[in-house]
Amino acid sequence: MRKNWGVLRFFVILILLANHFFCTTAIEENRGIAGKNGMVVSVDEYASQVGIDILKKGGNAVDAAVAVGFTLAVTFPFAGNIGGGGFMIIRFPDTEEAVALDFREMAPGKATHDMYLDEKRNYVKERSLYGHLAVGVPGTVKGFELAMKKYGNLKWEDVIKLAIELAERGFKLNKRRADSFNGLHKRFKRGNKEFFRIFSKSDGSEFKEGDIFIQKDLAMSLRLIAEHGSQAFYKGQIAELIAQDMKKHGGLITKEDLEKYEAFARKPVTGTYRGYQIISMPPPSSGGTALIEMLNILEGFDLGQMERYAPETLHLIAETMKFAFFDRAKYMGDSDFSEVPFKHLASKSHAEDIRRKIDLKKAIPSTKMGKEILTLEKAKETTHYSVIDKEGLAVATTYTLEGGYGSGVVAEGTGILLNNEMGDFNMKPGYTDDKGLIGTKPNLLEPYKRMLSSMTPTLVVKDGKVFLITGSPGGRTIINTVLNVIVNVIDFAMPIQDAIDGPRMNHGWMPDLLRLEKECITEELMESLKAMGHMIKEPSSVRQGDAHSILIDPKTGLYYGAADKRRQGSAIGY
Repeated sequence: MRKNWGVLRFFVILILLANHFFCTTAIEENRGIAGKNGMVVSVDEYASQVGIDILKKGGNAVDAAVAVGFTLAVTFPFAGNIGGGGFMIIRFPDTEEAVALDFREMAPGKATHDMYLDEKRNYVKERSLYGHLAVGVPGTVKGFELAMKKYGNLKWEDVIKLAIELAERGFKLNKRRADSFNGLHKRFKRGNKEFFRIFSKSDGSEFKEGDIFIQKDLAMSLRLIAEHGSQAFYKGQIAELIAQDMKKHGGLITKEDLEKYEAFARKPVTGTYRGYQIISMPPPSSGGTALIEMLNILEGFDLGQMERYAPETLHLIAETMKFAFFDRAKYMGDSDFSEVPFKHLASKSHAEDIRRKIDLKKAIPSTKMGKEILTLEKAKETTHYSVIDKEGLAVATTYTLEGGYGSGVVAEGTGILLNNEMGDFNMKPGYTDDKGLIGTKPNLLEPYKRMLSSMTPTLVVKDGKVFLITGSPGGRTIINTVLNVIVNVIDFAMPIQDAIDGPRMNHGWMPDLLRLEKECITEELMESLKAMGHMIKEPSSVRQGDAHSILIDPKTGLYYGAADKRRQGSAIGY
C-alpha cells in the first residue's frame, strides 16, 4: 500500500508540475489571470470567451474587441450596445503609434438647446433621461466597422457570428442579470411597450438564474449588420425601423440623421508620468485631458513614500481631482464645435501652478475655484473592456448606453436598446446652480454635436511597450477610477488585481463632496478628513467603477488580466 501511494504521489506531482508549466491560464497570487498569447477582460464571461475564441482563430486584438462589443450587446444589455456609442484606443506594436476611434453619439438635427426646459424655462430632467426624446444618434456600429476596416484581420461577418448565435439560441442568465431584469418595471415606469415585451416573461413570472434569454429581433438586426455592414443600420432596414419608431413616439432622430453619422479616427491625447507614457481619449471625451492633468499635478509629490489610505494621501488626491474637474467643467466639450485648450490643461506648467495652490493641510472649498461653473451628476452605466493579442496589439474600449438599459426604449422590430445620452449635454444655457446643473457654453446642446463624455479608455506605455490597459464605467467617476488604478500600480507598486480591488475615491469638484468606498473608511479617517475641511458622503454599498484591466509584465512579457469584482467580470487568457 505504501509503495502504491508513493507511485500515486509521483504522478500527482507530475500533474501539478505540468499544470504549472504548460497551463495557458493560471492565477498567480494577486497578479490576476496569466496568459502569454492573448488576454480579454470584460464584464461578462460570454463576451470574454468570444474574444478569446476570435484570437485563437487568428483574429487580432481589434477583431476580438469588436466581437466582444457585439456580444455584450446581447449578453449585457445593461450597458453593452449597438444603440449607443463610445471610444476605442488602439496601439500598434510595430510602429508604436496609437489611434483614438470616436463613435460617440450625436444630437439629432432637430435638437435645440432648450428642448428639455418647460414653459417656465425649468429643466425637466426626465425628458432627457427616459423615452424617445432622450436618444442621441447611435455610433457603435459605425465605430466597430471603422475599426475592422482599417485595423482588423478577419471578415466582418465572422466577428459578429457568435453574437448572432447567442441572441438566436439564447444564453443562461446568472442571478445578477435575472434580478436586474426583474427590477426593470419598477425602474422604468416610462419604458415603452417594446422594451417591456422583451424584458418580461410571457407568463408573467419573474426571471430566475438559469433561464434561457432569447432575443430573436436583435438576432435579425445583427444578421442584417453582418450581411450589409453599417449600411443596414444607418441607411437600410434598421434605419427605417428606428426612424418610424421615433416619429411614432415623438422622438427626433430621422433617417437623414442616421445617414449623416460618421465615426472618426482621432489623434489620442498623450502625457507622461514618472517615466511612463499615458495614451488616452481626446474630446469629445474629457477623460484623457483630465487624467493627464491630474497625473501632472501628482507627479510633483512623492506618493510612493506615503501610506495609500492615510488621510494626508486621500486629501492630496482629492484636491487634485477638484482642480482638474473644475477645468473640465469650464473648458471641455466637442472640439469640432468649440476650442478646447488641451495644450494648456495638459501642460506641466499648468500643473505646477495648481500645486502651488494646494494646501496640504486644508481643503479648498469648491466654490472658491469658480462660482460660475458646476458639473452635472451623470448616470453610471457604461462598460469597459481590455484586449491584447500575441503580437502586443492593445485595445482599450469603453462604450455606453449612458443609464442602465439606456432610455428604456427598444425600437420596434429591431430588438435594439437605445441610449439616453442627450442628458450629457448642459441643459439650461447660462444657468448654473449648486445642485449640479451647468449652463456653460462648451457643452451646450446643438444639432449634430457630440455630448461631452468622461469615458477614459487608456493605455500606459513603458520603454516603448504597452504596460497597462485600463478604463471603467461610472459617469464622471470614470476619470478618477482610472486615476486610482494608475497610481495604485505605478506609485504604490500593487499587483494588478490588488490595484483593481483596492477601495476607490472620487471628488468631482461640484458637488463639493468626497466619496470613498466603504472598505477604506474608519471613524478615525472620517474625522481626520473632516478636520481638513472635506465634506464626506456617508459610505454605502454603492461601488465606484468596473475597471477590467490588463498589465503586461515588462520582464517576462506575460499578460495579467484583472477582472473587477464589483460587477463579477471575467478575465480569460491563453
